[in-house]
Amino acid sequence: MYNIGIDLGGTNIAAGIVDENYNIVKKASTPTNASRSADEITADIAALCRQITTEANLTMDDIHTIGIATPGTANCETGEILYANNLPFSNYPMEKKLSEFLGCQKRVYIENDANAAAKAEEVAGAAKGSKYSVMITLGTGVGGGIILDGQVYSGFNHAGAELGHIVIVKDGRQCTCGRRGCWETYSSATGLIRTTREKLEACRKSGRKTLMEEMIGGDLNRISGRTAFRAMQAGDAAGAEVVDEYISYLATGLVNIINIFQPNVLSIGGGISNEGDSLIELLHDRVFAETYTRGDTPQCKLKIATLKNDAGIIGAASLGL
Repeated sequence: MYNIGIDLGGTNIAAGIVDENYNIVKKASTPTNASRSADEITADIAALCRQITTEANLTMDDIHTIGIATPGTANCETGEILYANNLPFSNYPMEKKLSEFLGCQKRVYIENDANAAAKAEEVAGAAKGSKYSVMITLGTGVGGGIILDGQVYSGFNHAGAELGHIVIVKDGRQCTCGRRGCWETYSSATGLIRTTREKLEACRKSGRKTLMEEMIGGDLNRISGRTAFRAMQAGDAAGAEVVDEYISYLATGLVNIINIFQPNVLSIGGGISNEGDSLIELLHDRVFAETYTRGDTPQCKLKIATLKNDAGIIGAASLGL
């Protein structure tokens, strides 16, 4: 059995044919060109589906379902993209339109991209074999996906699991969602870059030396999510202070999620997760010092997500299984 998974992003559209063992047997991508109409983008999705099917020596008759992982809000029951951040989709009947562009009727499943990534980790990644799992992604924002009893949880209105928008600092940093103190303003890569910048500016003002200054060549615009971690690993005190503050905020949000959902596995993806096991080591004691579970009660496992850039394709393809 083959399913196609589409990872619809603001910059690129990636498509892959996934077999029953969740292996990607063929994939391709094309620029989204998000300034175009929804129909034009959907036509490109259909073209990608035909392309990879032909390249895999298959036909559309061999494809069981097509799944699409999209930013924003999707109604998996009606096959509509209700809203997609930075993309021209509003109550758009993707299932109907994609079938029209393909010239054949296909069952099309739509899901939020973070939810699809969480599903991918549950069926083929870090949470494989778990009935209850949560995945967070630490990128420009903090994305979240929740799997309860093997099913994606997205709320009655398909807009649930916005885990980045739990408030961890009352009246804290302004968030793009309109609230203040959201978890993502501190724990996303964007939040880490801001914390690093604030530390560098304070060092400049006080005359304190830091390796981070050398790493960015004096240009604050060159700060990345890696800057403070690399400085800390080189023995820089200011870098270590940034990482310590970042880990404190990240751990606070993780504890909240664990205490609410008590998943078998909580996996961490996104750019910051490239720190690997060292990130888990920094988090572990802080997280489990504050979780509600004690004694012999089974504990959630913190893991680094394993599927990386393939999570959207695999997760989308798995929606119809």
